[in-house]
Amino acid sequence: MDPVEALEEIAFRLERELASRYKSKAFRKAAGIIEPLGAAEVAAQVADGRLKRTAGIGATTYTVIEQATDGRVPDYLADLRERDAATDAPPGSLRTKLRGDLHSHTEWSDGTTSIETMARAAEALGHEYLVISDHSPNLKVARGLTAERLAEQLEIIEALDVHGSGIRLLTGIEVDILVDGTLDQTPEMLGQLDIVVASVHSKLRADAATMTRRMLGGVTNPRTNVLGHCTGRLVQGSRGTRPQSEFDARRVFEACAENSVAVEINSRPERQDPPDDLIALALEIGCLFSIDSDAHAPGQLGLLDLGAARAEKAGVPADRVVNTWPAEKLLEWARPASR
Repeated sequence: MDPVEALEEIAFRLERELASRYKSKAFRKAAGIIEPLGAAEVAAQVADGRLKRTAGIGATTYTVIEQATDGRVPDYLADLRERDAATDAPPGSLRTKLRGDLHSHTEWSDGTTSIETMARAAEALGHEYLVISDHSPNLKVARGLTAERLAEQLEIIEALDVHGSGIRLLTGIEVDILVDGTLDQTPEMLGQLDIVVASVHSKLRADAATMTRRMLGGVTNPRTNVLGHCTGRLVQGSRGTRPQSEFDARRVFEACAENSVAVEINSRPERQDPPDDLIALALEIGCLFSIDSDAHAPGQLGLLDLGAARAEKAGVPADRVVNTWPAEKLLEWARPASR
């Protein structure tokens, strides 16, 4: 098989498993080194031993390249494929009905790769669309986008012109809901975007009344489409654990339903947000949902499997999940004339 494709698929599958980013980065780096060489030159350098001595090509990545050049599926990739096959979504499941992902990050903020790489990964998963939703300026630790940087990103997304290539890129942002309930980006820039995910990232231990007012401010903003990872909790992972924020979930979800704002079911295993009881409450109230990966690397787009399984177990019907909708219906919902 093509050695570049083999290296990139390995990186993708490692990211999907939330393996160390250094491990997946090594495979992406090797792919970047050999891609400009072309297949014939790669084969020549494998044959005469030069590639084995190339900086950035380690023992494991070299073996992958050698086996792929020899016409085989590399052993490392075969093992990953076998592991992943056991977790594939069954036909007819909610996961198979998801057409896209409304929450993903790139190297523009705290993601690991380019917009183009994320788009290729989404297309490989069979997505019809992907929303690029990097952070807003208040989240400095994540290199949040100022209005000027966001405007530059929008130009680049438009220039990619991927609409006819099997994946449609939609413009977006994960915008902070600030302490006073306002959104951390100019109304002019928010008005140019296809999808706005609004999330709380700071002062998560505020009292319930303060947090409720803050979240209601974000949800009732006419530019908000999705309420992201609403409790802010962490239940596992390298960042440790964090209890969920305290707020009046019924009032917040009623505001979501009244304002046609989807409640995000965040697929990251360290978040599993909202908890099951809040998914049930939002379902009872009549909320829409968005099942999102919150991917920060291409392979993490595959985390949708986890969110879809939680939603299905909770009894969320497919027609209440906005990213089961075709792109045009999604955009009509996100930007109706009244908004």
